Amino acid sequence: MAETNQNTPVAAAGRRKEIVGEVVSNRMHKTIVVEVVRKKSHAFYGRVVSKGKKFYAHDEKNEAHIGDVVRLEETRPLSKLKRWRLKQIVRKTALAPEVAAAPEVLS
Repeated sequence: MAETNQNTPVAAAGRRKEIVGEVVSNRMHKTIVVEVVRKKSHAFYGRVVSKGKKFYAHDEKNEAHIGDVVRLEETRPLSKLKRWRLKQIVRKTALAPEVAAAPEVLS
């Protein structure tokens, strides 16, 4: 008889999916919209084709901002569209603060 090892990857079958994408909207309360771009070579032409998809994710602390690269984790349905949760902010955006431009006076 073959021995069964207790450290088999059975627990890996129940792991939650993770995706990495860029935040495109954070206007909702505790919700962010993340766009994930997948690139694939076309079957016939061989050209690389980009395909984007938006995911709604739960951001408990409202810490993600537009332009941030984040990692999402699959979860139970939280609302009509939200099925993902913010797991980690991979890279913060380096946006400069908006400065109101003063009108120049021509003399």
